[in-house]
Amino acid sequence: MQDPAPSRPPTAVVLGGTGCIGRHVCTAFARHGYRVVVVARRPAPHVAEHMFRPLDLLTASAAELDALFRDADVRASVVVNATDMAGATDLTSAADGGAGRAAELLAANEGLARTLVAALEGNPGRPRLVHIGTIHEYGPGQAGVPLHEEIEPRPANAYADAKLAASRTLLDAACAGRVDGVALRLVNTCGPYPTPAGFPGKLLPRLRAARQGAELSVRVVDARRDWIDVRDVAEACVLAAERPVSGRVFNIGSGIAVPMRELVAHCLSAAGLPDSGVTEEDRPGHGGVRGLGADWIQADIRLARDLLGFAPRFGLRQSLQDMWDAGATSR
Repeated sequence: MQDPAPSRPPTAVVLGGTGCIGRHVCTAFARHGYRVVVVARRPAPHVAEHMFRPLDLLTASAAELDALFRDADVRASVVVNATDMAGATDLTSAADGGAGRAAELLAANEGLARTLVAALEGNPGRPRLVHIGTIHEYGPGQAGVPLHEEIEPRPANAYADAKLAASRTLLDAACAGRVDGVALRLVNTCGPYPTPAGFPGKLLPRLRAARQGAELSVRVVDARRDWIDVRDVAEACVLAAERPVSGRVFNIGSGIAVPMRELVAHCLSAAGLPDSGVTEEDRPGHGGVRGLGADWIQADIRLARDLLGFAPRFGLRQSLQDMWDAGATSR
């Protein structure tokens, strides 16, 4: 008798897999033994080792996604929505822009969530959907009080409102049994290859210029925010894909509210620059580093710890050092 053919490993389809978070999600699933399929408009060298499927997720239909997930070469076991449909270089700008911009953000984020639900609800394999949202869906927090999952969300801007609508679309469908899925609400991210839209990503080229002799002046607000390394985010996605939970939302963060001045000090240290040229703006929201609606962000991550087994591995200092080192070697 012939030995039975070995079973194929599970497949993780990463929507937005070429992005700043998506690339790390691809790496994490591959490290855990998954076949990875990257879905984006264009391929990218940093995910070239994975299977690639070109698709514009802003315009893709449920039928197109359904066909992709069922394709014989794919057969999705997990689908990760790692897209960030801000459509702007600066997330703060994405949060503004009037009614027209708000409608555009809502259509992009909640529209993709509806399309994903429609594509997955008839799939006989019941792929697990992991949706990446944002801590800003809760709206402004209270100083000294961690944000937990039972708080009633009150988003303070168009971007957060659109992300909340997408999360609710998925969670409502999961609670109704139409799909198998969970949502992760991320705090601010840092680590290797940061998004240019976030504060570390904006600071990085200025640090490089300062290393070449340019004057460096950084103004930060007197605020505290929670930061999580993108590699810890990616690991949380794997945990969320594998744990027997559905219809739940989990906060993913470090659980520590860090002064912005401390964050900048770590960045300067990583770049080998003196801790100077930094001033604090004592009136949050009036200049300096603008946030997306909160001067204090601290996630309560106990639910993710208890149900997913999540625990951050990278401290902030190490994360920012790795960010600098990765940027130095990729130029």
